[in-house]
Amino acid sequence: MTDAAKGPASYFPSIEKKYGRPVSEWKGLIRTSPLTKHMELVAWLKSEHGLGHGHANALVAHTLAEGDHPEGDAAGPVSAH
Repeated sequence: MTDAAKGPASYFPSIEKKYGRPVSEWKGLIRTSPLTKHMELVAWLKSEHGLGHGHANALVAHTLAEGDHPEGDAAGPVSAH
């Protein structure tokens, strides 16, 4: 049970298989994007990179939760502006 991924990370194997890029590359794109809001990033991944909503949402949520997006909020994936 401890080796099964939980939450957004549970999507990572299927994301890598379906889109042919490692998760680290997707997260790098999110980190360097000028967009800062969760749903803006999800929409961008969907429109510019062809990701499905669930996969895009999982990548954005996990990346922003890590707090390493330049304007991301370490306390949560969406900042209130």
